[in-house]
Amino acid sequence: MYFILFWVVVLISFFAIGGFFMFRKFLKRMPKEDGKSDLDWEEHYVNETRHLWQQKEKDLLEDLVSPVPELFRDVARMKIAGKIGELALKEKAAQINQDLLIRGYILATPKRDHKFLRKKLTEKQINMTPYEHLF
Repeated sequence: MYFILFWVVVLISFFAIGGFFMFRKFLKRMPKEDGKSDLDWEEHYVNETRHLWQQKEKDLLEDLVSPVPELFRDVARMKIAGKIGELALKEKAAQINQDLLIRGYILATPKRDHKFLRKKLTEKQINMTPYEHLF
């Protein structure tokens, strides 16, 4: 009897966790007032700025997202690249540079993950002083 109750609790927990993440994805896919969802805008910004990326910046982005668990890395990379693309389009940048990449990364990540970014920037010997107001 205890074995069955244990598995009932485990299955309900797994369904709740999975449902939570599916519902979050559903909310991001819902269209806003302008007719596009958050994911549509991310994709738009990435596609509009794809030609602005140099290999050096792509490698830096890959290195910065390396602390993210592999399961979530693609989603994180897309979200961060979308924010970087948004900044590049707003500023009418000729190409994506290190400064734009770091600012977009900081703005796209939740505050709880900034400690990993700080650690990674310290490893890369990148000065964080110009970005302190974004943290």
